[in-house]
Amino acid sequence: MSDSVASPVVVGVFPGQPDPVVLAAASIATRFGSELVCAYVDRSRYTVDESGDGTVRTMAIDPDLPDLREDDFPPKLRVHLAELLDRRQVTWSTRALAGDPAFSLGRLAETIQAAMIVIGTRDSGLRDSIREFFDGSVAVRLAHRQHRPVVVVPLSPVPFEQGLPWEVR
Repeated sequence: MSDSVASPVVVGVFPGQPDPVVLAAASIATRFGSELVCAYVDRSRYTVDESGDGTVRTMAIDPDLPDLREDDFPPKLRVHLAELLDRRQVTWSTRALAGDPAFSLGRLAETIQAAMIVIGTRDSGLRDSIREFFDGSVAVRLAHRQHRPVVVVPLSPVPFEQGLPWEVR
């Protein structure tokens, strides 16, 4: 076995996200002997400065909130991740990012030389389908703009005999 450290695995996380996404990413990181980096992207902020470890300083897009922050990872999400991951044999950390999720996750993966990015699909509800229509699929955008693998964890698989949410029926 070599003395080199395995490249980290980045997983996109957000409050209320189904646990299977993080658990799948933890399983992959454990198999590769990699650190799991749980990255939350705040769309209401933008990046001002970035460190070599992927940590960013951000500012609010709203000019009435000119606060500069370095780490604004949601505390409840961090507690939930600890409940999921601390009993597993995986080293993990968190990063708070800002702006467009696909761009921010890709930038973090590039900065820390991640082996891959793991994300989940959206639920197939109407609200999520509308949001994905206007924002575009983070999974698709990452898959077309990355030099590393993007692993997509299916959350609500649709049987082959059924139409997909965006298909005309």
